[in-house]
Amino acid sequence: MKILAIGSRGQLGWELSKQEKHSNFEILAVDLPELDITNTAQIENIFALFKPSIVINAAAYTNVDKAETDHGLAFAVNKDGPANLAKVCAKTNAPLIHISTDFVFDGNRTVPYNELDPVSPLSIYGKSKADGENEVRIQLKEHIILRTSWLYGIHGHNFVKNMLRLGREKKFIKVVDDQYGSPTCAADLSETIWAIVSYIRNGSEVDWGTYHYCGEGITTWYRFAVEIFETASRYGLIKTPKIIPITTAEYPTPAKRPAFSALACRLIKNKFGINTKPWQESLKITIERIMSSSEGHFSDFLRNYQF
Repeated sequence: MKILAIGSRGQLGWELSKQEKHSNFEILAVDLPELDITNTAQIENIFALFKPSIVINAAAYTNVDKAETDHGLAFAVNKDGPANLAKVCAKTNAPLIHISTDFVFDGNRTVPYNELDPVSPLSIYGKSKADGENEVRIQLKEHIILRTSWLYGIHGHNFVKNMLRLGREKKFIKVVDDQYGSPTCAADLSETIWAIVSYIRNGSEVDWGTYHYCGEGITTWYRFAVEIFETASRYGLIKTPKIIPITTAEYPTPAKRPAFSALACRLIKNKFGINTKPWQESLKITIERIMSSSEGHFSDFLRNYQF
């Protein structure tokens, strides 16, 4: 079975492209410049040459704050791009797994959002992703829209790696403590996607539609940061800075964030048998992977790894 994985240079796409775990699939992992999802001709050429059985779209415009002034590119990538993919998938009978975000919700609640809750994004980024979801639903029946939240991993830019960098540079760090969500390890999300791909390949009857997957448990960015440094400090290779909790009002950003964006993940368990993992456990594994990525020399990693 041929799998086209788009967005291979991002933190999720990088995990998806680790072929050694999925040798029973033929995987073509692509990103810019070889495939621009805003360019229908490029999409059609890739499909004609590779003839994918299933398409995974992890490509997105993810600079949340820059999107507030870069409307055109945000909507081109996050709305028009998925629409282009879904149209070509429909022509070639290839199911699409499309990655979306908790930012489609406004955060005005205190219990996790389920898949049927109405979306009401606060930011241009969230609006562009919500519009992209709708385009996929309109253009293609055989789709899985997979919403996730607070994504981090060993590759690319993310909160965990940013905290480790700041911990090396600063004696204290201020972190927002009134935004709630569920940290999600990119490796866990990748394995979830491959489990869905296997489910489709095996010919099982699929309930197409929207699903949620995130780390198990709810925390704040401040408590997430505390756990990052507590985990890293157990190895005795990094000094823990003082972490100071602040409010969202004390850290204004161009894009408004949802105050509460935890996602309920019961549906994906019921339909696909996929269980979530406690975010603390996945964080520990990720930090261990970060260390081993530099042959166990964490200090070398902090000096040399691309943040």
